[in-house]
Amino acid sequence: MSIASSHPQVRLGAARASGRSLCSHCALPVPDGLVREGGAEQFCCHGCEAAYRVIDSCGLREYYRLLERSGGEVGPAKETGRGYSEYDDPTFHALYCRVLAGGLSSTELLLEGVHCAACVWLVEKLPRVVPGVVEARLDLRRAAVTVVFDPSRVALSRVVRTLDTLGYPAHPARGMGGDRAREARRREDRRMLVKTAVAGACAGNIMLLYFALYAGMFEGIEPGIERMFRWAAMGLNAVCLAWPGMVFARSALAAIRTRTVHLDVPIAMGLYLGGAWGTWKTVSGGTGVGDIYFDSISTLVFFLLIGRFVQQRQQRSASDALELLFSLTPAVARRVGEDGAVTEVPTEALSTGEVVEVRAGDSVPVDGVIESGRTSIDASMLTGESRPVRAEMGERVAAGTVNLASTIRVRTEATGEGTRIGRLMRMVEEASRRRAAIVRLADRWGKWLLWVLLALAGVTLGIWWRDGVHVAVDRAVALLIATCPCGLGLATPLAMTVAIGRAARRGILIKGGDAIQTLAGPGAAGTVVLDKTGTLTMGRLSVVWWRGAEWARGLVAAVEAGSSHPAGRAMARDLAGPGMDATVAMEVVQHAGRAGTGIEGVVNGRRVVVGTLALMRSRWVEVGAEMDRGGREALLDALSPVYCAVEGRCVAVAALGDAERPEAAAAIDQIRARGWKVRVLSGDHPDVVSATARRLGLGSEDCFAGVSPEEKLDFVRSLAERERVVMVGDGVNDAAALAAATVGVAVRGGAEASLAAADVSLGREGLGPLVELLEGSRRTMRAIHWTIATSLGYNVVAAALSMAGLISPLWAAIIMPASSFTVVAICLRTGAFRGPVNGGVRP
Repeated sequence: MSIASSHPQVRLGAARASGRSLCSHCALPVPDGLVREGGAEQFCCHGCEAAYRVIDSCGLREYYRLLERSGGEVGPAKETGRGYSEYDDPTFHALYCRVLAGGLSSTELLLEGVHCAACVWLVEKLPRVVPGVVEARLDLRRAAVTVVFDPSRVALSRVVRTLDTLGYPAHPARGMGGDRAREARRREDRRMLVKTAVAGACAGNIMLLYFALYAGMFEGIEPGIERMFRWAAMGLNAVCLAWPGMVFARSALAAIRTRTVHLDVPIAMGLYLGGAWGTWKTVSGGTGVGDIYFDSISTLVFFLLIGRFVQQRQQRSASDALELLFSLTPAVARRVGEDGAVTEVPTEALSTGEVVEVRAGDSVPVDGVIESGRTSIDASMLTGESRPVRAEMGERVAAGTVNLASTIRVRTEATGEGTRIGRLMRMVEEASRRRAAIVRLADRWGKWLLWVLLALAGVTLGIWWRDGVHVAVDRAVALLIATCPCGLGLATPLAMTVAIGRAARRGILIKGGDAIQTLAGPGAAGTVVLDKTGTLTMGRLSVVWWRGAEWARGLVAAVEAGSSHPAGRAMARDLAGPGMDATVAMEVVQHAGRAGTGIEGVVNGRRVVVGTLALMRSRWVEVGAEMDRGGREALLDALSPVYCAVEGRCVAVAALGDAERPEAAAAIDQIRARGWKVRVLSGDHPDVVSATARRLGLGSEDCFAGVSPEEKLDFVRSLAERERVVMVGDGVNDAAALAAATVGVAVRGGAEASLAAADVSLGREGLGPLVELLEGSRRTMRAIHWTIATSLGYNVVAAALSMAGLISPLWAAIIMPASSFTVVAICLRTGAFRGPVNGGVRP
């Protein structure tokens, strides 16, 4: 919800006018139980109240005005209430802090909840909120803040607690390359941006001078003023070529030295030859404007640098995304001392043999063996297994998995990069680095185009030599200027930029043009490999069907409302109906063990038992033939039957499973219609995968189940050696395969590791965006082919006219940018990634 007014009192006044109370911090409705009668300030939760008090007491209410102006949205403050004492541990400082001059320290933190420019303003006011903080700089794109603080005046834990109170829970940045590498990349981006700005300033000022010179051609201009304008334009053009334009000269020289000629060579030749010829004409005292090309040259340098800068930023975003790979395991662990005391420490401070405590809902920080306790583990992020796995004393658990049920203690066997997930993330990084760069389509024309232009220029010199050296050189230079392949240089990056921008507005985030080119490049389509859990299915347990008494749904939902088990939470969510908030279960008891798993309680005076068939029998519940048959049908469909009993009699059976996405079957048909083969690669149980594939119309020969992350990587690598492979997945177990595929696609709701490793991230639900990605890529490549053909057509016509002596230097200067402007028009009119946004499949 957007902030309705910058001042809380105004927003609350509007709320009262509509009969509702809104939170003074986030402007969301305040629950009736938290409304303070007559209070000027209302809050929907304690987190929002704490954040508001800090902002108000430090005089930072400007945050709300900025939030309104930026159109930002804010949810309830994400205060965790943690103490963050581990941030004061010497090990933490050694790992994540840098010592600066003057006794200061610096650290980088990744923040949750950062969403707009107002957040940047608020976070960077941290020195006003916490004495001892010298500076706070927030990178909005990465949601990373660099904090410079004085450790003799303030503890780092207090700094982080304050950010937490403001609604920005912090985590240490555990990225690759370190601060120095990131700073080097930032400096390179700034240099490129400054060069582009200088080229734009030179082009703009030269165009102003040329307005006067062109007007003088028709109305007359004093020779002294004309010479002054020509010399001024020459000076500005010299600056443009000597600094911003040097990017193309260096690239061309490097290509010549390595004998790998690409498009920058003919571009640099055209730009610098035109500059040299115009300079000679100016210095030698020539008159007129048509024989100097400073306006065309500077404008083209500016346009080409824009394309180069956008391309560089896309590559940088793809590289920065890999930082997410190193935040999958918790940065903090609860270490159990010899005296039994539990203390929070950085995960890196743990050593082999130490015992850690993992509470219900926490991620496991290490690879190890359970010392005490019994629980259910959600390993879907690592293995793809959609069902929770029971784990007891003596069994191994892996870092990154989630403890669902109860507290356990684990003896450490491996930490950090030594864990299974750490090794998997290294595979992702290595696969991303090994992936060969795809040569830009236009570069393929560079080598032969250079020799063709030089040959044509030589022929032109020979044809016009008898009319004098001056005329022959003038014609040859006009040919080289008019046929400068700047349009070819713009075609690919501009079309890609337009397509990527439109796709982003439709929720399809493409990290680079390589993915588009691969998806629609020449050659037959290859294989689309789909993960099951979260890709073909919803990625969470749900009630697939219900057989039995409808009146029992509400009773079961009331009992399961207090359950911590994933199956119980699914039933509470899917079975709840109107008026359920007032129904409360009493005497609730959860069961786990050999006697069966489930829950029981009393609802409206009736005893309700929900769970496995073993629990029904241990509780002496009567299960009739119809309910027994329903349970067997669920098992045949690879679903989990849950029996529901009221007052000692089983009245319903709920089949739980990971339901298929409603558009999955249609999407698979459309992918096949485009010539792609479809295969399923899953870590889930073979019975579950087989049943899902059967319902989606896939044959057993196209499905591979029970596959580990390492086996997925080997499978995709092997397949990619023979054909084009598109891997579509959502979990950490898919990350290495996503990185190794020709194109990796992460679906919405996927693990951060899959988003980081993928070339494309789908921000909308379902497989419909995947179909749209394939179609949009095809249309983008078609537009690129049109732009290349148009640019080459311009060059052929210009070369013929120049050689025939029918084109003057003035017309050569006009044709040179006209080709580029035509390319821009074609790219903007392409039909790629257009049409209504919807989550389904296009017809």
